[in-house]
Order: sequence, then C-alpha cells, then structure tokens
Amino acid sequence: MTRWHCSQRTQAGGQDVGERLAQCQDQSSRHAAELRDFKNKMLPLLEVAEKEREALRTEADTISGRVDRLEREVDYLETQNPALPCVEVEEKVSGGPGTKGKGRRNEKYDMMTDCGYTISQVRSMKILKRFGGPAGLWTKDPMGPTEKIYVLDGTQNDTAFVFPRLRDFTLAMAARKASRVRVPFPWVGTGQLVYGGFLYYARRPPGGPGGGGELENTLQLIKFHLANRTVVDSSVFPAEGLIPPYGLTADTYIDLAADEEGLWAIYATREDDRHLCLAKLDPQTLDTEQQWDTPCPRENAEAAFVICGTLYVVYNTRPASRARIQCSFDASGTLTPERAALPYFPRRYGAHSSLRYNPRERQLYAWDDGYQIVYKLEMRKKEEEI
Repeated sequence: MTRWHCSQRTQAGGQDVGERLAQCQDQSSRHAAELRDFKNKMLPLLEVAEKEREALRTEADTISGRVDRLEREVDYLETQNPALPCVEVEEKVSGGPGTKGKGRRNEKYDMMTDCGYTISQVRSMKILKRFGGPAGLWTKDPMGPTEKIYVLDGTQNDTAFVFPRLRDFTLAMAARKASRVRVPFPWVGTGQLVYGGFLYYARRPPGGPGGGGELENTLQLIKFHLANRTVVDSSVFPAEGLIPPYGLTADTYIDLAADEEGLWAIYATREDDRHLCLAKLDPQTLDTEQQWDTPCPRENAEAAFVICGTLYVVYNTRPASRARIQCSFDASGTLTPERAALPYFPRRYGAHSSLRYNPRERQLYAWDDGYQIVYKLEMRKKEEEI
C-alpha cells in the first residue's frame, strides 16, 4: 500500500509541474506576441521621429550658417563705420572745462621700457568655466610663478582662492584644489591686482565712500604679502570725492592695473564726474607718481586696462550687449586717438566686471557674469597706421 500511495503522489506532482510549465509557455508566447505588436507599432513612429530629427538638424545648420554670415557682415560694417574717437582732448589739455589741479600735472609720461605696442584686435576668447557670482576677478601674477591662478569672488569679500595651476581651476570640484588666503580687511569692488607676490586692493575705511563721516571721500590702498599673509604697507589714495569710474560697474571705486611699465590706478572724482582719471603708482611705496585727466567718458564704461602706458576703456550697454574699446589714452602721448584701433570683443554672456591684462602672455583675464574668460590680443606698433 505504501508504494501505491507514493506512486500516486509522484504522478500528481508531475502533472502540476507540467501544467505550470505549460502556463509559463503560454504567458511567454503572449508576451512575445505583445512585444512584436508593440515593435511593429513603434517602428513607423521611430522612423518619423528620425526624419523629423534630421530635418531639425538641417534647419539648425542652416540657421547657424545664416547667423555666421550675419555676424561677418556686422563685423565688416563695424570696421567700415568705426566709432568716433574720444573728443574733448584739446579742451582738457588746453585748460578748458574739466581741467583739475590738486597736484595733477597732466605731463607726458616718460616710458621706462621700450614697450611701444597697442591693441590691433581682440583675436579670440576661451571660456574656462563658471565659478562664483556675477562679479569678481581672476588673474595670474605677471611677475610671479606663471602657473598660479588667483580668484577673488564678489565685490565685498576677504578670502581669495589660489589654485596651483590652470588645470586645477578648470576641474569640476575646483574649490577643493585651492588654498584660501584671508585678508585682514575686505576689499571693495573688483579692482584688485596681484603683482610681484603681493595683493593690492582698495579698502573702505570706516566712513569711506558710501559710509558717511570724515573719510566719506577716501579709500585706502592695501599692499598684502601673499606668502607671509601680512599687510606690508597701506596708503590713503590721494583723491577726494571718489566715485565709481565705470558707469556700468557701480561697486568699484579704484581699479588697479599692471602693464609692462608697472602699477596704475583708474578712478574718477566728483570734480569731473564725466571722465576717468589715471594715476601711475609706485608698487613699493604706493606713492602716486603722476596723474592724468583722461578724455574717456564714464558713461556706459564697464571696465578698463593698461598696455604699454595706454589706457583702454571698454564700453557696453544696459542690458549687456557686445562690448567694445571706444576710448584710449596714451600717457606718453605716442598713440593718438586717430591711430588707435577700437575693436569689438567676441560674443559672450553678459558684462565684464573686471579685465586684467597679463603683459607676459599678452592676454586679458575677464570675469563675465560669473564666467571666467581669456581673450587673446593681437598687437601692432603704436606708430603704424590702422
């Protein structure tokens, strides 16, 4: 009896497994049939989508070609219709309206080097990355180690980022590769400069511009040793009634610049609130060696820089459009406004909050609405005709 019962259970179990296998096969067949039907329905749709994608790609290529042609035509028209050079030169030199005293000599600058170049064209740009806020400064030290990158984010901050090399700055998690240098007093605006191992920047003393009090019209220049992290010198900038030199960059009161000749300061005062002023500084002592009243307007100016003793002012619109150098002032008097090129900058994202010229590389380091950009410059002799 025991053997008969075991045989019955075995046969029943075999029937259950067989039924389950049959059910699985039926389900698999149904699923396969459904997938075939779905595939047959989707294939025509995919073919239509592919055709539409190709049509859109062709249309985009056509539009891109039209845009390129339009840009070439605009560039041609711009070269055929250059902006008028800065006027009021004779008025300011001859002692007419706008001439200021208080130690300004407006004498021709005696070049210390044989640098005699001027900008011919802004050749190209390279967008490195986006780091920080809409306003800031990034640069190299033209007198120091060539690889280090200095980044100063914001218009009122006290911490600078230092990257060992450009490659580290371009990484996705760049801040982790950077060392941080904290200065004892926050900087004002985006006019800072790294030069010869020092950070030069403007500090608003208590009661400085916008703060009220006895020092309402003054700013203090700080010379900070980046390696020792100490303040080695400071000086009150010798100009009263300071106002932002750039009409489109309201947070900057003094813009420091470096070129082949050394250290410069770009600023403006209430005494002549229509034009920019230029000063040559002693990088060792921060003393002001010479000062000039330039013919370059403040209105619609967004940034400036100095090359071979010549100030170049970049103008834009609000809202931001395509920037252009529309005024230059050669402190040595070699480059006349008629001989100065007035090139446009390539297309970009917004407005420049800072431009730093590197005389060793002949490049501009720009901060453009949070994007860090490098512009390559083409030069020519100042005496050459355009």
